[in-house]
Amino acid sequence: MKCAAKPPRKPLPAGIAKVLKRLHYPLGVMLQCVRWYVAYSLSSRDLEEMMAERGVAVDHSTIHRWVIKLLPVFEKAMRGRLRPVGDSWRMDETYIRVRGQWKYLYRAVDKAGHTIDFLLCARRDTAAARRFFEKALAGRGTPKTVTVDKSGANRAALQALGAQREIPVEIRQNKYLNNLVEQDHRAIKRRVRPMLGFQNFRCARIVLGGIETMHMIRKGQMLAPKGRRASPAEQFYALAA
Repeated sequence: MKCAAKPPRKPLPAGIAKVLKRLHYPLGVMLQCVRWYVAYSLSSRDLEEMMAERGVAVDHSTIHRWVIKLLPVFEKAMRGRLRPVGDSWRMDETYIRVRGQWKYLYRAVDKAGHTIDFLLCARRDTAAARRFFEKALAGRGTPKTVTVDKSGANRAALQALGAQREIPVEIRQNKYLNNLVEQDHRAIKRRVRPMLGFQNFRCARIVLGGIETMHMIRKGQMLAPKGRRASPAEQFYALAA
């Protein structure tokens, strides 16, 4: 069965070539499995069965190893190809289960719904909120306004950062204005649900980074050459080129 989009056949950059050095499968098979894993509600066992139907014998644990090794490369490449975002942000956190315990995925989108940044934290407090804002501000610029919920921790983190700047960020606390980011959480939670929780924090962070990367591609946030319209699959594979 042919796929709609095929991974690139160009020579690989040194970074991804180093990652692939000990992975003894065709590049196209590995990239396709990794993309399907972050794009659709599939488990690694689902992918094992699907690849077997295509004549490729691969264990689900091997697929998981590809995911963990390759996704950080894709996330890093994506951060260098993101379109600018707006200056009105909506920030919120959602729950992610790791080894039977709830952890917290901090996320922010602009008023157009484009993802600004994300960060998985072990706790939900002022220190965690501040780490998230520092990461977002460093990578995506300074907004004019940030809308948060009624969480005092999020407000305190923004106020502490604002005290270090000449022009403080305007803080709005309005749960209705924050519906945009809360709705955007659903795309991430929908993909995470078949995984039935993560086994460790490191794997959770890597996989969530890959899911967020694919989500941003689908929302049209990846820069592409002018005059060329690539599918989400083609854009994902281009990150390996």
